[in-house]
Amino acid sequence: MRLSSLLLALPILVSVAAAADSSFPVTIRVDAAAAGAPLKPIYRFFGGDEPNYATMKDGRKLLRDMGELGAPPEYFRTHHLLVTGDGTPALKWGSTNAYTEDANGNPIYSWTILDQIFDAYLAAGVKPYAQIGFMPQALSTRPEPYQHGWRPGFPYNEVYTGWAYPPKDYAKWGELVFQWVKHCVARYGAAEVGQWYWQVWNEPNIAYWKGTPQEFHRLHDVAIDAVRRALPTARVGGPDTAGDGGRFMEEFLEHCLRGTNYATGQTGTPLDFLSFHAKGTTPVYVDGHVRMGIGGQLRTIDTALARFARFPELKSKPIVIGESDPDGCAACQGPHLGYRNGTMYSSYTAASFARKHLLAEKHGVNLEGATTWAFEFEDQPYFAGFRAMATNGLTLPVFNVHRMMAKMSGRRIEAQSSGDAGVETIIRSGVRGAPDVAALASLDPAKREIAVLVWHYHDDDVPGAVANIDLALSGCPGGMAEAKLTHYRVDDEHSNAYARWQKLGSPVAPTRPQYAQLEAASQLTQLAGAPAGVTFQAGAATLKFALPRQAVSLLVFSWP
Repeated sequence: MRLSSLLLALPILVSVAAAADSSFPVTIRVDAAAAGAPLKPIYRFFGGDEPNYATMKDGRKLLRDMGELGAPPEYFRTHHLLVTGDGTPALKWGSTNAYTEDANGNPIYSWTILDQIFDAYLAAGVKPYAQIGFMPQALSTRPEPYQHGWRPGFPYNEVYTGWAYPPKDYAKWGELVFQWVKHCVARYGAAEVGQWYWQVWNEPNIAYWKGTPQEFHRLHDVAIDAVRRALPTARVGGPDTAGDGGRFMEEFLEHCLRGTNYATGQTGTPLDFLSFHAKGTTPVYVDGHVRMGIGGQLRTIDTALARFARFPELKSKPIVIGESDPDGCAACQGPHLGYRNGTMYSSYTAASFARKHLLAEKHGVNLEGATTWAFEFEDQPYFAGFRAMATNGLTLPVFNVHRMMAKMSGRRIEAQSSGDAGVETIIRSGVRGAPDVAALASLDPAKREIAVLVWHYHDDDVPGAVANIDLALSGCPGGMAEAKLTHYRVDDEHSNAYARWQKLGSPVAPTRPQYAQLEAASQLTQLAGAPAGVTFQAGAATLKFALPRQAVSLLVFSWP
């Protein structure tokens, strides 16, 4: 039986009643001899609405943190790269002034701000996932109003202004894209730009696109043709729909596979990769606590992957979830979004990313990445409640789970847990009864390492019993007598700048010594008091440890 089949069918052995106790047992069995597919580094994609934050002090610092996750490289996707404006950022807004026109309607191209953004990425070791959009004011069929004045608490639909409309001249739209890509090739080289992802617009199946689906097909065809004329080897795809895309996605795929290309007149449009978005069911604030909806996100992924698998021409295509998050608005705030600063976001991330691997295996498709749509919000209060990877230069607990995942490599190996809620159960009903205590494991013979990621997640952000983990390793390489153990932890006491900030009295403006404490707490740290080594007999070893509610552990076993 395949690893996915074992985990999909695994029964829930932790009873709801156990939550009332101080602790409950969970048995995790990891078999290093049962190696499966390569463990793809799908965590290495990030993004955010506001492109100009990348060039600011804390944005550059977070980009460096992302780049330090190591090889293979990270990618960054952002909106507003072609929007008209002076580059001053705002919530859910950005601009580059890439395209304006003179009094006679002749194009004026300016790459200064775009270059600053991409330079910041590349200096940090991060590559662009280049989103072609939105519409410059001079090209918009409805240019006024153009820049919105949205802020948290305002109706969300206020963000959809003149930038969301089709171009008044598709030839000028195509030439803009051609000139941009041509410039990138001249500045960075064809080999570098050939590694980027290029896709058109964002969520064209909802109000981000104020045209018809057919008008989007034309917008897309013209842009992709322009990219390929500037760089024939460019990696192009899409359409980055909201959710699985439904009928819009079906029609888009049919158009790209068998329709008449609006730019070339030939049959079909190149699709080097496929992309859609998956968000959790909107969190709610109920009975004094946040309740998440992880099942909704996994359900969307399941539906989208099943659709791609039905097209024989697409089944092997790389798939990138262009936005993959617990909720739908990074710049929004409110009590129902109170999970973001602490360990609920980090445990959700561990639990959801592990299941993305299983769902890709279930459908036999090529999942290449899942974009965490969370960056940082410059010059906002500390821990302001946005969905972010960092605040004021301090990485949050969720980013430390990305640091954990970056330490895993090689091939997936079998990991069975008596506390695994099971991906199919989570899709149907979330994690509302017993908690989800499960594991993802990898073996890298070249590094001589086994890594085991273990999480303790629940949809309800309330206190719960500690999981007493009994971890058993078997099938380890012959001749192993001892292994060094490095036990990383994210919980209320480890890798958690937010908890440290609260212990300091939640200072509005931390002093330099306080900030130094927060910086230290923002890094991935090892579990205090954990053993430094493990003894093996006949390729097997056991280890016991406690894992609190919403905590995540990464155990790395290495041998000479």
